Amino acid sequence: MSTDEPADAGTTTWREQAVARSLDSARARAENRVQRFIDAALELIADSSTGKDFTVQEVVERSGQSLRSFYQYFGGKQELLLALFEESVRSTAEDLREKVGQEGDPLERLHQFVVEYYRLCRPTRRGKAKKGTPVALAEFAQQLMTAHPQEATRAYAPLVSLFESVLDEAIDAGVVRDGLARRRVAGIVLEAIMFNAFSTTIGGPGADKGTGDPAEELWDLFLNGVAS
Repeated sequence: MSTDEPADAGTTTWREQAVARSLDSARARAENRVQRFIDAALELIADSSTGKDFTVQEVVERSGQSLRSFYQYFGGKQELLLALFEESVRSTAEDLREKVGQEGDPLERLHQFVVEYYRLCRPTRRGKAKKGTPVALAEFAQQLMTAHPQEATRAYAPLVSLFESVLDEAIDAGVVRDGLARRRVAGIVLEAIMFNAFSTTIGGPGADKGTGDPAEELWDLFLNGVAS
């Protein structure tokens, strides 16, 4: 077809294709630059003795990009932390989906979700090659839920969706009672796991030194409650 021929209904013109290719290329470059900033920030968090000290300038230098480029994509350090946190949540949801998918029993899938999410939420110890939640992101998550609940809702959407699907399967199988406010239950369970895994302030330093596995104890509390 020549360039001056009209496009058939439902087809894309050469002009639209050219613009789409240009936009796709620009989008790919932008995603690459953003990922370099995110990777640089994660490296700085991992290298920090406290797990949370880094500046925007350090991120820019580590990424090999310019300060001007940084502010094209982020309004500041807070927006970068939000991007890091969303990336962490997405990665955690994918990891959990893979783990619970290996279980055939609906109740055991729910069990695995609670226990594995607890372990993933435990802060990464300095010098340990363990996948966990850096101090910066755990503290940021607490601030986000308190000061910016709408942003927190969007960030946690992949985890909430996954937990709801696992809970639905358990309800459909008759191993968990029906009639639950599922979205609310998902939020309560996820918050309880995250805060319990990250902090022992209320229970005291000895709260994590019992003979049982704290993740399994939390699961038992969720499943059976405290009533006799």
